[in-house]
Amino acid sequence: MQKHYLADIIEPVVEGLGFATVRILTIGDSNPTLQIMIEHINDEKELTVDDCAKVSRAISAVLDEKDPIKDRYTLEVSSPGLDRPLTKLEHFSRYKNYVIKLETVEPVEKRKRFKGIIKDVSSSGEITLEMETTEYKIAFDNVAKAKIVITDELWEQYLKSHKSAEV
Repeated sequence: MQKHYLADIIEPVVEGLGFATVRILTIGDSNPTLQIMIEHINDEKELTVDDCAKVSRAISAVLDEKDPIKDRYTLEVSSPGLDRPLTKLEHFSRYKNYVIKLETVEPVEKRKRFKGIIKDVSSSGEITLEMETTEYKIAFDNVAKAKIVITDELWEQYLKSHKSAEV
């Protein structure tokens, strides 16, 4: 997957505050939005609005100083959410056995769009995705975009984890 040109500026700031960058994306042409998704380095902990605000202030200060974006833009720092994008090989490993949607840059067995379960992730960067009864081997370098699909099981797991956190 392609690295965003601002990552070298943004990621050290995010990591210095105890978070990991999930995705950096610029959306739109006139007055674009710079969208940065973050999570705790220890992803067990839930991200709060205060966490996003703290990271936003720190990134804003660095971007003001370095001025890599010449025109007006809107900075948005958020959680990746339940249907989070998978942007790093480690994300695919972490979400093994989850249902995902994935698009490739180049076709794999004559297709570019997939919806299936992550069955395996090799150390060489190959993702095994099971769709119905067929397994597809997809190189991480060939992934254009991927995200978790919200399923009933995922939703129940989320609700359970939040109930136990409240106790």
